[in-house]
Amino acid sequence: MAVELVHLVATAFMAGVIAFVQFVHYPLMAYVGAPGYADYQSRHATLTSGVVGIPMAAEALAAVWLMATRVEGRQVAIVGVGLLVMIWASTALLQVPAHTALGRGFDTQAHRRLVATNWIRTIAWVARIPLAVSLVISAGTS
Repeated sequence: MAVELVHLVATAFMAGVIAFVQFVHYPLMAYVGAPGYADYQSRHATLTSGVVGIPMAAEALAAVWLMATRVEGRQVAIVGVGLLVMIWASTALLQVPAHTALGRGFDTQAHRRLVATNWIRTIAWVARIPLAVSLVISAGTS
């Protein structure tokens, strides 16, 4: 059950982080101001990577492990990995390019795109929580 618990904790942590980012952090980016925005964006990327790097890696490794090894709950684990693929693809294809554009200075369109497309990650991470909980429950009853 240790892997299931690591998976649940990492998933819940990331869901909390992404909800905070979606509702508070990204909207506030519009108020930073042009003079220091490029530096702000650079520091945002560095500091955020330090906070989410290990939990994202732990979540992904645990999710893949559960998908590969679970018999009971395997379908749930597969759906969970599918959501993670969606999250990582969204990050690489949508949010990183928006952050790159914002790294050159505040751009209203890039900011709107970032906030709008981040809903993909927000919804997918929150949807992973009940899946992770069900994997913990099924591990405890096995």
